Amino acid sequence: MFKSAIVYRIAPGWEPPSLEALEEALDRARFAPCSPTEPRSAGWVEPRGRAHGALAESVGGQLVLSLRTEVRAVPGSAVKDALEDRLRRIEQETGNRPRGKQRKELKEEVVIDLLPRAFSKFSTTRIWIDPKARLMLVGAGSAARADEAVGALMEAFRDMAAELPASLVKTGLSPSTAMSTWLAEREAPAGFSLDRECELRQAGAGESQVALEGAAPAPAGDKATVRYARHPLDIDEIVAHIEQGKVATKLAMTWQERVSFVLDASLVLRRLEILDVVLEAAAGQPGGGEEDDGFDADVAIATAELGRLVPDLLEALGGEIEPEGAAEAASARTG
Repeated sequence: MFKSAIVYRIAPGWEPPSLEALEEALDRARFAPCSPTEPRSAGWVEPRGRAHGALAESVGGQLVLSLRTEVRAVPGSAVKDALEDRLRRIEQETGNRPRGKQRKELKEEVVIDLLPRAFSKFSTTRIWIDPKARLMLVGAGSAARADEAVGALMEAFRDMAAELPASLVKTGLSPSTAMSTWLAEREAPAGFSLDRECELRQAGAGESQVALEGAAPAPAGDKATVRYARHPLDIDEIVAHIEQGKVATKLAMTWQERVSFVLDASLVLRRLEILDVVLEAAAGQPGGGEEDDGFDADVAIATAELGRLVPDLLEALGGEIEPEGAAEAASARTG
């Protein structure tokens, strides 16, 4: 269901809209392919993948949505060549080579002319909302992609004259500080194990360093990076790197021997994988009949596992910090 995930928290007091109202709002922003002169298009598609199916799926009280994006990019080299050809012809006809604003306008015209021949790149961002836990996971590996999906969802809520008071989760410890501590102490937090991959980077100005006795200050502008792959992490060498001022920016972990992932310094969970022990147990459960496409089972497994993993991870990172003003906003909604 997710290869990567960014975690959001929905403010207390929030009440989800009816499934029917949400479906109607999403349908008004349904995905439509780019027109010949459009460089980009985004809209909602069926999470189950069935044409004309529901845009808002509810499985065991869990909401699942999918935002599809199409990007048509013209190669820079093609734009450069076509623009140069056009500039050359104008210069031959008029004796003057366009510059400044006129050159910029010509470049825009070239891009529009080339767009119909550009290849499209499609991507789908899945969103999972657990209304009871007030938890939202966005299946994105970058803040920009997550922001786009959350922004589109908030726009759909505004279309219903409703709101989605969601914000990125913040923790008492930064992921870099926590990961560095686990590596330096050679001990994973309760319920987790450290796997065989990590990345360490020299901390710069304003970046957290683990408070180890004898740790050297980080040289300004020094961003030396060390990566370990398929390598034991409980070694003196890694501790020495941290003592010298490096901090962990990526760390492979496993939760309860059920889910593996790579945690990064931005609190993005990458390379998420539900492990075989979970899948084998689920395979022994009764199926959904001949019409079952496996979607409900996949959602049930992923939401059950991630719904327990995320709180444990946040606790390991020093607990969740409530956004400023959240309590007052929740009081206003419920009052």
